[in-house]
Amino acid sequence: MYSIRLIYILSLLFIFSLVVNANIHKPSRFMVEICENAVDDDADGLIDLNDPDCTCIIIEPASLIPNPSFEDMNCCPSNRSQLDCADVWIQASEPTTDYIHTCGWEGWEDFPVPRPFPDGDAVMGFRDGRGISDGGFGGNDSGSEPNYNWKEYAGACLIGPLRANESYRFEFHVGFVDFQKSPSINISFFGTTDCVNLPFGVGNSDFGCPTNGPDWVRLGSRRVSGSGSWVKTSIDVVPQDDIQAIAIGPDCPNSSASVNPYYFFDELILADRRSFEFVIAEQGHPCADDFTLSIIKEDNRDYQWYLDGVALLTEQEAELSKMYGEGDYQVRIITDGSCSLAKAYSYNIPVVDNTIREIICEQETYQFGGTVLDQAGEYVQVFKNQFNCDSIVGLTLEIQASMMTEVNAKIFEGESYHVNQFSFEDAGMHNALLQTTIGCDSLVQLSLGYYEVFLPTAFSPNGDGSNDEFVVLGGDDLIEISDLLIYDRWGGEVFSLLQSEDDFWDGRHDGDIVDPGTYVYTVSVVMDDGIERLLSGAVAVVR
Repeated sequence: MYSIRLIYILSLLFIFSLVVNANIHKPSRFMVEICENAVDDDADGLIDLNDPDCTCIIIEPASLIPNPSFEDMNCCPSNRSQLDCADVWIQASEPTTDYIHTCGWEGWEDFPVPRPFPDGDAVMGFRDGRGISDGGFGGNDSGSEPNYNWKEYAGACLIGPLRANESYRFEFHVGFVDFQKSPSINISFFGTTDCVNLPFGVGNSDFGCPTNGPDWVRLGSRRVSGSGSWVKTSIDVVPQDDIQAIAIGPDCPNSSASVNPYYFFDELILADRRSFEFVIAEQGHPCADDFTLSIIKEDNRDYQWYLDGVALLTEQEAELSKMYGEGDYQVRIITDGSCSLAKAYSYNIPVVDNTIREIICEQETYQFGGTVLDQAGEYVQVFKNQFNCDSIVGLTLEIQASMMTEVNAKIFEGESYHVNQFSFEDAGMHNALLQTTIGCDSLVQLSLGYYEVFLPTAFSPNGDGSNDEFVVLGGDDLIEISDLLIYDRWGGEVFSLLQSEDDFWDGRHDGDIVDPGTYVYTVSVVMDDGIERLLSGAVAVVR
């Protein structure tokens, strides 16, 4: 009996040990989440930083620039030059910047904004000079001469002043269309001691940069370049006076570009330089194989990197050893037991999307990547740009056929008719082989004739009903006789069409028939080509 009881007790103990052992290796909803092991320790479906158990203060610079990403709106833009739709922002210069928002106007068709935007749904667009091309873009809206001093700026009154002799950092994103439409640029940062200095150069589109007037200083600049992408950069400044308002845009020297250089701004962070020590920085270009992220290193700190809130177990240094794919990267910093968390860095490998239009002649081909094209149509290729980013290029290929143009024209004998560099004087059929602007053949077939205007050499104003008048005759191509003047042999005027009620000369002067003899005439005629010509000759008056 005791042996049966002993066996029963041992069996219970064995079952209990199995349950305990299983629970040791199974997460329990009563356990606490460990925040750096990439495991859902408390079985609530949330891992590491995604779990509310892992609280840590996010440290990020608080921008002294209000509405730094242009997200707060007074209205949704419907067209260009509507920066006033972005709350608190000011059109600082007479040349106007553009407010671009996904709720409405999304920018110029030929100057697409790189996607995605660095922060939110809005950006600001501006240009540096107006060149000689780009008709529909507004570079030369009225057909005026190029204006290389056309500079567009945006401005704002600061939330709090930049204090004199203190160190600040201005961190921002610049967007580029491509190397032609957005060449390298010196982005400049200007300041003034009083908000009343915004805007500047009112009424003067040639005013240029803020420092062309009083009360503005150039705080700093940064040379930036890119193509089809956003570039994040910064300017460190130490103002000499307290700065209450700022303006941003191109540098002061005139642009010399032959197009209309266009750029974009987003996420403008201006703060005390020390507040950037917890900001994740880029190392290299996002498309490069060796691209990585880092944060300022301090010896008394422990670091742990996360991707989408889940710990990267081997990444415990101030700089990531490599990237683990697209997503939101954060780093947790432990200093003397205090936990700080850097604002997330969204890593998205940029894809450049460009569309080009090409025209070739018949019998020609076009090399597009590894493909030779000889048919008109729409084509797409994916290339690698200089930064190793995918560049999706759409091609619209057109084929211009050899053209033949038939031209019918008339001239007077002794004149010439011109077809580009060719000149023709003889009536008849002529061919002129030309080239279009892209070099295709263009044949002009010219049928050239002579204008016929009949001017009598003699008439007899004797009233016999035959040949009594001097009259200018022509066919349907004679549009107008604008004047007819008759002179005697001493140069005296005896008739003027403009002073006569008739369109002919009846041989009279001051009511009397003139003496027989030779008279000189000039006649102005307008033919169907719209050109007024002066003809002259002599006519004999006989009895």
